[in-house]
Amino acid sequence: MRRLLAVMMLGAMAGGAFAAPRAPARPAVVVLAKAQAGAQAATLPARTPVPLADDSFRICFNYSCMTEQDVWVPGSTLDTLRQWLASAPDAAAERAVLAQAVGMLLAEAGRQTPVAADRGGNFLDQEVEGRMDCIDHSTSTTRILRMIEAHGWLRFHQVLEPARRTRLIMQHFGAVVVEVAPRRPARARARPAAVPDYMAVMLAQCDCAEVMNDVRRPDTSADGTQESAGRPADDADAGNRYVVDSWFVDNGEAAIVLPLAEWLEGGGPNVQ
Repeated sequence: MRRLLAVMMLGAMAGGAFAAPRAPARPAVVVLAKAQAGAQAATLPARTPVPLADDSFRICFNYSCMTEQDVWVPGSTLDTLRQWLASAPDAAAERAVLAQAVGMLLAEAGRQTPVAADRGGNFLDQEVEGRMDCIDHSTSTTRILRMIEAHGWLRFHQVLEPARRTRLIMQHFGAVVVEVAPRRPARARARPAAVPDYMAVMLAQCDCAEVMNDVRRPDTSADGTQESAGRPADDADAGNRYVVDSWFVDNGEAAIVLPLAEWLEGGGPNVQ
């Protein structure tokens, strides 16, 4: 019996010697700190873009800009415009966005001023408070376009002064944009070329035009290519100009966009 008990005790001791050691228990403070950190990370809000500040433009109405009033544009509306314009892949798409943008901002003006009563042309809203003729529309639309341009959201156009067309004794005005080459990413420029020491002497002694070839032109980049970012696309007769005309439509509708040449020939919806 004693031998049996001795064998059992030796077996128990041997089993304990070869058992895998257990990991030490983590301090309660560490476990609690990790739990709190995980809970805090789960409740942090996702990062959102910084909201745009409100902006404004000045609208005029009651014919020939007889009345003027500021229109406030919410930052959320501006953010929508920014997204629309950022998604435009080319100049034609950007013009389509501008047509919608003008309509949307004139609708906003209609919620703050009497121009909600404005109708396409001049005859459907005669004597109505808030009516707009082509002077009112071309001026207000140009201001809207310049506000958008001031934010730097136009990649394919620049805003020009309004254009005028005349037919017999009638005249009509419209806002104008010109298509430009898309802006290129900014490139690092080489340091300006130093004027050679002999330049002044040679210029004083002769009128050789070849002397000026030693100095790089200011509108040429470091690699010798012409810089055309933001300049009108090649078009000698200004065929890349377009009219953005909101006079043709009721308040809040998308403006009509036409090539300037077509507009000057009387193009556009048949309204009076």
